Amino acid sequence: MSASPESGPDRPAYAGMFDLSGRDALVLGAGSGIGREAAIALAAFGARVTCADINLDAASQTAALAGQQAALAASGAGATAIELDLLDETAVEAAAAQHPDTDILVFTAATNVRKRILDYSAAEASRVTDLNLRGPFGLLRAFGARMVARGRGSVIGFTSIRAATTEPGQAMYAATKAGLVQLLRTAAAEWGPAGVRVNLIAPGVVETPLTRQIQDAPQWYAAYADKTVLGRWAQPGELAGAVVYLASDAASYVTGSVLTVDGGWTAADGRFTPPA
Repeated sequence: MSASPESGPDRPAYAGMFDLSGRDALVLGAGSGIGREAAIALAAFGARVTCADINLDAASQTAALAGQQAALAASGAGATAIELDLLDETAVEAAAAQHPDTDILVFTAATNVRKRILDYSAAEASRVTDLNLRGPFGLLRAFGARMVARGRGSVIGFTSIRAATTEPGQAMYAATKAGLVQLLRTAAAEWGPAGVRVNLIAPGVVETPLTRQIQDAPQWYAAYADKTVLGRWAQPGELAGAVVYLASDAASYVTGSVLTVDGGWTAADGRFTPPA
């Protein structure tokens, strides 16, 4: 006789699988855009959030907003702010030492120089590579070492659809975002046995300071909106749910993955809609 569904292994408490109470999160890039919304959302679900950014005033504003969300959700955890430069290896190591119990690490900081390859300077290429790839490498080493030692943790990095599909003027940005995917996948492979999960989120077009140049050009903005199957750009808060998911027990068996949140950009060609 087959066993009844109720006789199987203990099931997780589904109603609380997104509950982050008692967990410490650090969000680098929390001063604006996706990082700000990620920090606020994590606080709303109960995490104690450290809002880190090179701009301390902006990080402090995010911490205040996150604290308000925590109060509304009655999580009681709240948020604090620190100044942190991703490219300052000493400061990154110090932050990791000061926050040794970080359970959730989220980083969104990135830059882009929109130029064609033959117009790029070596200095510009280095600037994009440093912030988008070298900085995250140091961040992973500093915080990842402590997560591995403790046997738990969730790392969430932000790549881009440009890691998979690119266009003229996106050479270094696309290359670094593709490199970030492989860097974090390798971390997932190396740290999985220790109980540390590592994943990425790949946004499409999002209205953030990084895309201001496109937002200010109506034809360019409309073309990008039309490329999505939803016909619009994303707001930063629409990425927050993906962060909470990957940070939570709902994603307990998810690691080494890239979660695409692009409004269907990469699902359809978009150049022509056939009549039938």
